[in-house]
Amino acid sequence: MQLENESSLSQTPGRDDGVHGEPADRGRSRHSGSTDRGGGRRSWHRRASRPVSFWLVALLVVALAGPVIHQQRWLLVHMVTLGVATTSILVWGQYFTEAILHTKLGDEARRVQVWRIWTLQIGIATACVGMIGDWPWAVMAGATIVGLAVAWFGIGLARQVHHALPGRFDSTVRFYAAAACLLPFGASLGAIMAFSPREPWRSRLLLAHQGFNILGFISVTVLGTLMTLWPTVLRTPMLPGQSRRGRRALWLVLAAVGVLTGGALAGLWWLAGAGVLLEFVALLVVAVDLVGCAARRPPRDYPGYAIGAAIVWFGGWLVWLLATIVAHRDTLMYEQLSILTPAVVMGFLLQLLLGAMSYLMPMVMGGGPSVVRATNARMHAFGATRAVLTNAGLLIWVLARGRAVQLVGIVTAGIGLAGFLPAMIAMVRTAIPLLKERGMAAARARATPHPDNGASTIRRSDAEASGHDKDAGGGTRTDGVVANATRKPATHPDPSPTTPPGRRSFVESVVGLSAVLGASAAAHGWDEHRASSAIHVAPTGHTTTIEMTAHDMRFHPDHVELPAGDRLVVRLTNTDPAQVHDLQLASGPYSGRLDPGQTTTLDAGVLEQSQEGWCTLVGHRSMGMTLRVDLVGATSSDRGTPASEATSPRRTVDLTQPPGRGFHTRDARLPPLEASRTHHIGLTVREGELEVAPATTLAAMTYNGQFMGPVLRARLGDRMQVHLVNDGSMGHSIDFHASRTSPDTTMRTISPGQSLDVEFTIDHAGIWLYHCSTTPMSAHIAAGMFGALIVAPADLPTVDRQYVLVQSETYLAEQNNQPVDTGRIADEKVDLTMFNGHANQYLFAPLQARVGERVRFWVLAAGPSRGMSFHIVGAQFDTVFKEGAYLLRRDDPGSGGSQALDLASCQGGFVETVFTEPGRYTFVNHSFVEMERGARGFIEVRP
Repeated sequence: MQLENESSLSQTPGRDDGVHGEPADRGRSRHSGSTDRGGGRRSWHRRASRPVSFWLVALLVVALAGPVIHQQRWLLVHMVTLGVATTSILVWGQYFTEAILHTKLGDEARRVQVWRIWTLQIGIATACVGMIGDWPWAVMAGATIVGLAVAWFGIGLARQVHHALPGRFDSTVRFYAAAACLLPFGASLGAIMAFSPREPWRSRLLLAHQGFNILGFISVTVLGTLMTLWPTVLRTPMLPGQSRRGRRALWLVLAAVGVLTGGALAGLWWLAGAGVLLEFVALLVVAVDLVGCAARRPPRDYPGYAIGAAIVWFGGWLVWLLATIVAHRDTLMYEQLSILTPAVVMGFLLQLLLGAMSYLMPMVMGGGPSVVRATNARMHAFGATRAVLTNAGLLIWVLARGRAVQLVGIVTAGIGLAGFLPAMIAMVRTAIPLLKERGMAAARARATPHPDNGASTIRRSDAEASGHDKDAGGGTRTDGVVANATRKPATHPDPSPTTPPGRRSFVESVVGLSAVLGASAAAHGWDEHRASSAIHVAPTGHTTTIEMTAHDMRFHPDHVELPAGDRLVVRLTNTDPAQVHDLQLASGPYSGRLDPGQTTTLDAGVLEQSQEGWCTLVGHRSMGMTLRVDLVGATSSDRGTPASEATSPRRTVDLTQPPGRGFHTRDARLPPLEASRTHHIGLTVREGELEVAPATTLAAMTYNGQFMGPVLRARLGDRMQVHLVNDGSMGHSIDFHASRTSPDTTMRTISPGQSLDVEFTIDHAGIWLYHCSTTPMSAHIAAGMFGALIVAPADLPTVDRQYVLVQSETYLAEQNNQPVDTGRIADEKVDLTMFNGHANQYLFAPLQARVGERVRFWVLAAGPSRGMSFHIVGAQFDTVFKEGAYLLRRDDPGSGGSQALDLASCQGGFVETVFTEPGRYTFVNHSFVEMERGARGFIEVRP
């Protein structure tokens, strides 16, 4: 049955009223949009699509690189959602807009579109660099650029539809424009998450972020496109009333986005759930028509298989999301929302894009039925196998519990999706010589005089090569997607099918499924082998629920006896007044981080053996925050063995190399003294990756972003007013040794997001240590949370130069950007000993002095455990001040000289010397094993 007036869409004359400033081009045939000259669509499309190919290759590289790349999961997700999907929407959204509106844009408008796409790439790259470097402001800048580029795209679409003649599908373009206006809001929320907000805002922002971007921007664009693209892919006309129902569904989607994001940001779980339900209803409305088209003519090649499966994944993800919101309600956590992120990104978004591109790219390449038939054969090669690998692999990843089986599932899904790249390359390599051959044939035909009047004659096949050809589905290439969707099935044989729905697709499917099941069976065998001790544990069907609290570096209870075969559910509440805690079980279940007062439910399932759990925050496990779960009634082999916090082997660090390019040597000069007698000090706790030796980084905890906090200076009697803000992910505090105040108030631990004000008066001279006093203190100090406050004695003479050298040691994990190793701290296995937060930094940026100058060195041993013997090779000290008293004074005729200043951990003082000869002097910790770990530097003495 033919839709009334639907065929009129393919007959509407083109119109262009100077959109984007190009001259109007009225009366031009719609076929002119196919030309490859100048600003032609094919030429523009190839240039605009290049970033998509780049992101696909980069996606493959990052996936293969594994966790060695910082923030790999975030990169993979956003390379798909932003790099591949959003760029593709800007490219193909413009393509469908021109097809729907029957417009042709001029060269200037094409250039503007390319600029817009490259602006988007700059924003995406900036955000990625910001996440890798833990620079939230860079992420914010990148997200802003991305949002502006997509909003620019939406405004461009709105202008085009405003200047075009009315058409049946104009509303689709308007929905494209509305969808583009949603992404800037979602990008802004994503940028805020880069600043590591705490719960419950972390989960609220993620849910709203997904609402604007996936349920809004992506969903509206996809569903609006599928109204016409899906029938075209299946080579069947639209159903009666399909476009009308599609428009209603899109309005439902926009309403769903508003309800979901409003509920998420307001913390109203029932309202957020209602938004997801509305989205699912809208998807069902569209899906009914998609299924109706498929019933007429089932999918028979890769585009049909991939697009159909993608919609199923989207629907399944919506059901899971709704169930997660309803199940957890007010205790919903970030980690719970992100469990199935790979499934929706790979199964829905990436698979749908690759399926659509597999259909559209040969059509855009053009060249006539024979060329499109050849390029389709390459583009759709092994389509059923690729589709089965992708979807069976993802399904196994979602359902499997064994780690090896899950790994096989996600890898096979990745292989299925990666098959697009060789298929695309083969398609292009096939198309180029064929298009060149047909172009040459067309040129020869134009040069051949007509026997009657001398005019050139062009055969139909040559006309096809010139760009005025029909696409493989029977419509003009310019707007074949829309035209084919609204046309009755052609009576002539369809030249485009290259993968018949019969035996070949069946064989390919069997091959793909066999590969997935075979690999999964092997992986399951490996999982069974690793867990062979658990083969006697049979599920009982009973659930044991444990009410547990976390406080004072302990789980209460910290020992659970679980009937073998029972399902374990732990309801965990953090009752600690300031500390953040979590629970990680050895078998994999994880609670997510809990702020003080928060509660979550951890479903551990049926445990296969006795095991340990622990808090993953730095040092908490070593402080005894562990949980033991013993299976009761299990065989001895089921009881497992306790998991211990192993000590990492010592890292090999090449201290002969200079610091990294991004490292800035710490200025060792004593800072100037402020004139005011009241000092307002702002200290902000930040956590992030910092270099502590050449090519060596750790997950540092800092005051004001530097490993070792700022050096402070004051006079006797000055008033110190310190404002501490905790922007970290766990509890932190500060202890000023120069103060005499009650620790209960001024040194208490504050939770993330909180602040603390400390005031005290300076009563005594010295170089005073300040540090984080949150347990375990050793881990916090070793991670960089310490600094110095210098108060000079009242009668201190002036000198020519003054330097500050604070020694500390740290303990490294096996890999970069990991927390300090608390096992090595407990075993006192030091990896690096440093002055001012970086090993050997002053070997490559020596301190400066001149012959005859008196130089004072303020020295402090910050620990956390090691002291030092400070010595300068080739110099002697005539003044030594230690812990508030002089040991030597230069004006004392009875004094001798000193060769070293001995300091235990937490002690400090200063020494003075006069260099009598030019040269390079070395200052060291004369405990040579510490010197060889990085506690040394140079002093360049010039004449």
